[in-house]
Amino acid sequence: MRFRVTEDEHGVPALDWHFDEDVLNAEAAADGWYALLTSLSAEEADPGQVLVHYKGQGAVERRYHDFKGPLAVAPVFVQHNRRVAALIQVICLALLVFCLIERQVRRALGPEQTMTGLYPDNRRVRPTGRLIFYHLGKLTLRIGDITDPPTVQITRGVQLHLLDLLDTDIGQSHWPQTWNLWRVVPCCLAEDL
Repeated sequence: MRFRVTEDEHGVPALDWHFDEDVLNAEAAADGWYALLTSLSAEEADPGQVLVHYKGQGAVERRYHDFKGPLAVAPVFVQHNRRVAALIQVICLALLVFCLIERQVRRALGPEQTMTGLYPDNRRVRPTGRLIFYHLGKLTLRIGDITDPPTVQITRGVQLHLLDLLDTDIGQSHWPQTWNLWRVVPCCLAEDL
């Protein structure tokens, strides 16, 4: 928009304005265009490949979000470089497990990769690592004794569904000396799988 403020002979200001059609047409011709700066040479990647690489950046950025969000990585003061390296290694391993669990659930769901029960309104969504760990974090273990073995208490159907998708058998004992240690007790299964 172009404008000009003028005054008449009595000193009263007047505003004169109009749209510059040439500028508007030039802007409309460039709508949707933007520049991508890359270190790849023209022989290594054509413009389409550069755009594909750029569009894939969201997956990497989401993992940085997971790194700082659900994994709750906070600044830590350490005094030796080997401790810094060990801390980074542990955090990266946690991120790897986080991503692999999300991947396993999505693969087990098949091509659609959506499920219900993750949100209260039961809409179909793609499960994320954050949602998976949120629901599995609500699992509780009731400590038993010599006559009553420990029990994993499942309070929601989505927990059982996620454990099935992860191909986890919590009823199987992992210690040979404790035969039949675990048993699953579904408590208040209100949701349909």
